[in-house]
Amino acid sequence: MLKKSILILAASCMMYSCATKTDNNPFLSEFQTPNGVPPFDKIKLEHYEPAFQKGMEEQNTNIQAIIDNTETPSFENVIAALDNSSPTLDRVGGVFHNLTEAETTDELTALSIKLAPVLAEHEDNISLNQELFKKIDAVYRQKESLGLTREQERLLEKTYKGFVRSGANLPADKQNRLREINKQLSTLGITFSNNILNENNDFKLFVDKKEDLAGLPEWFCQSAAEEAKAAGQEGKWLFTLHNASRLPFLQYAANRPLREKIYKAYINRGNNNDKNDNKKIISEIISLRLEKAQLLGFDCYSNFVLENKMAKNATTVMDFLNNLWGYALPKAKAEASELQNLMDKEGKGEKLEAWDWWYYTEKLRKEKYNLEESEIKPYFKLENVRDGAFYVANKLYGITLTKLDNVPVYHPDVEVFEVKAQDGSQLGIFYVDYFPRSGKRGGAWMNNYREQQGSVRPLICNVCSFTKPVGDTPSLLTIDEVETLFHEFGHALHGLLTQCQYKGTSGTNVVRDFVELPSQINEHWATEPEVLKIYAKHYQTGEVIPDTLIGKILNQQTFNQGFMTTELLAAAILDMNLHNLKNTEGIDVVAYEKEAMEQLGLIPQIAPRYRTTYFNHIIGGYAAGYYSYLWANVLDNDAFEAFKEHGIFDKQTAALFRQNVLEKGDSEDPMVLYKNFRGAEPQLDPMLKNRGMK
Repeated sequence: MLKKSILILAASCMMYSCATKTDNNPFLSEFQTPNGVPPFDKIKLEHYEPAFQKGMEEQNTNIQAIIDNTETPSFENVIAALDNSSPTLDRVGGVFHNLTEAETTDELTALSIKLAPVLAEHEDNISLNQELFKKIDAVYRQKESLGLTREQERLLEKTYKGFVRSGANLPADKQNRLREINKQLSTLGITFSNNILNENNDFKLFVDKKEDLAGLPEWFCQSAAEEAKAAGQEGKWLFTLHNASRLPFLQYAANRPLREKIYKAYINRGNNNDKNDNKKIISEIISLRLEKAQLLGFDCYSNFVLENKMAKNATTVMDFLNNLWGYALPKAKAEASELQNLMDKEGKGEKLEAWDWWYYTEKLRKEKYNLEESEIKPYFKLENVRDGAFYVANKLYGITLTKLDNVPVYHPDVEVFEVKAQDGSQLGIFYVDYFPRSGKRGGAWMNNYREQQGSVRPLICNVCSFTKPVGDTPSLLTIDEVETLFHEFGHALHGLLTQCQYKGTSGTNVVRDFVELPSQINEHWATEPEVLKIYAKHYQTGEVIPDTLIGKILNQQTFNQGFMTTELLAAAILDMNLHNLKNTEGIDVVAYEKEAMEQLGLIPQIAPRYRTTYFNHIIGGYAAGYYSYLWANVLDNDAFEAFKEHGIFDKQTAALFRQNVLEKGDSEDPMVLYKNFRGAEPQLDPMLKNRGMK
């Protein structure tokens, strides 16, 4: 304890000495740029630490002013003042935390590990500040008589409960232990995620024999050759664990042992007993989370997390997931049988394994639907798909996106767009960063550089890892990548169209099991025939995608959905099982996962979409929350029924969705918002039909 305190004090002192060097630090005032965008061309590594320190000092001063205010505690002088208390931290945090995910370096990683416990301590100093909580409590107790708007009521409720859930009502000894837990969790999570990034970057499958490329499309081989050349191995082909490399390899490579090698490397990330091993780290995280929940009066971490979500408790979530499991697993087993039959026809005597699934699924797609992914990829040039997503937003909400040049960016791949409403007013600035690289973690996400608040418009980014251009061939997307682009842009629309008065309620600051509704409903437009005919054009000829191909795409929409739903469900149930634990003493996470999947009856040819040692979602905010994608899938399919009933571009339906969901942020209970749009609670049937399970 004493040693840790000394280290934290030393870190704080080191930060203070750095903070004296503030000349020309762009974070220490509003950005002096058009639209207030981050001046990436001027931001340097040495700016972050002093900016964080100044930001903490500034927030501490602002909070002390709230405490010292002799006026009667009110919404404005307590709750709104707290919401506005951290302008410098907001600026530096918005940039720093996105770059540590999108364009990290060893120096940024080291700095994030150094800063994490200090920032955790700062947050605890606020949430456990008894004088501040007394002010919040005083406002909360008189909430009925204050004449607040619904948004103000929500922010007050959110602030009060946030302090209680952070330990404000605990005795001093339990608060001290909570502080220690939060510090430990802050650094463990960073180490866990960095280990996965290292595992992704360390694995390199070099192929030096052309016959080992059998089955792989020419465009993919060309891309792999460029990757090998960049890695100093010209004349070879390089394949990695990034989705844009691993998935096409599993999908097309005839070489079964190489498919097995890349598949096993992927599913064993963080589980190799080496420097990047995550078993001990995730065990500590799970144990610390349980201890934290129990300190706060909950029996397990999942019930702590879910208390303020739509689902409310673990029982509701588990009932929901187990119900879906009854639909998904039989469909997955039927798919496995079909794939085995296809293998049997080849006469090799091989049994279906997990690394065969993508390969034989692609063969079966061709056999059943006369369709190969390579046949449709030429119609999905990245820029055209992006413009298609922009077109949909324009048709639905009247907004336009115009590319901006000469805006500072953190990497040459990044592009920037100005977003305007139909009346010409600015809605925000939108950044896109679409290609994988060594400093970027896998997956795709939306983030803010600046939150919307009143007349202050947001700065939003989408970060993805799509297939890169190679030579004269542009980036050509798979159907999954097309839907991912529309998905992340749906999140962006949630952030861009928000019309709230307070940062704490604006945009995507909603409960986790509601946040995926705007993103997932946006995916539905991606493959609507009317939309495909706008953006799906052959990258060489400009030919609009023919009706025959559209028909094939639509006919196979429920194809392989047993697999996709089952692997997603398995991960969601694994997440819940880990956080439903009431005793974690001596837990072996790998053995626990194996036992949990066996109890479910998960077939060996399917692994959970994310296994425990590389389950980044449950580190980055989806702990006891990965079920949210399926929960929101019920919402988005039910919601899209409204568009199908009235027309996919029906103005009135779009206006209802915009006004009741996209603009509202967390200014109202999410089920109230949903019913205001739809007129009723969501039904399960549309989701089951969409996934071919009914």
